[in-house]
Amino acid sequence: MPPLDLSGLREDYARAGLDETDLAADPIAMFDRWMSEAHEALQHDANAMVVSTVGPDGAPSSRMVLLKGVSDDGFVFFTNTGSRKGAELAANPRCALLFPWHLLERQVRVEGVASPLPRDEVEAYFSSRPHGSQLGAVASHQSQVVSGRAELEAAYADAEARHPDDVPTPEEWGGYVVRPEVVEFWQGRTSRLHDRLVYRRTTSGWVTERLAP
Repeated sequence: MPPLDLSGLREDYARAGLDETDLAADPIAMFDRWMSEAHEALQHDANAMVVSTVGPDGAPSSRMVLLKGVSDDGFVFFTNTGSRKGAELAANPRCALLFPWHLLERQVRVEGVASPLPRDEVEAYFSSRPHGSQLGAVASHQSQVVSGRAELEAAYADAEARHPDDVPTPEEWGGYVVRPEVVEFWQGRTSRLHDRLVYRRTTSGWVTERLAP
């Protein structure tokens, strides 16, 4: 099978536009609107987002996680705090989020600062997870090297034997709220003249501006 010619893959986006008059008063209200539309259109994992962090050597790293809440305080997600992203956020809480809604020809980009969630909120969320996911969190020390799949499966079986009913929240399980400083709403347009409207936080509130695509 010949290699795919990536240089020839392109789409001319023509579903919709985004005008300044379309914007809500603040980015959270605007995000809620777009998230509802993404969920209605996509159904599957509309809340999936890329979280990008920076290591002590200045090297960036990115991964997909699920958004689990949004409010005026910011964007909430949960993870193992002993993971690479947890370690990097502990050293440098500045991070970026990306919501890639390809079928709607949209994306939302967020730049902000992550703060750990209170323990009671972490435990409340963990208790709401499916039992199997709880056991997986106990069994897996995220981002740590393992000898193979068999080691993970053995750790899961051990967790299952020790916790047939209630699963205690692991100490290394935590969550973050990302307080946004910049939120960009991107809508694809024809001829690559995309709409990029950005909210920026200032001392007097949010201001908006348009960026060249």
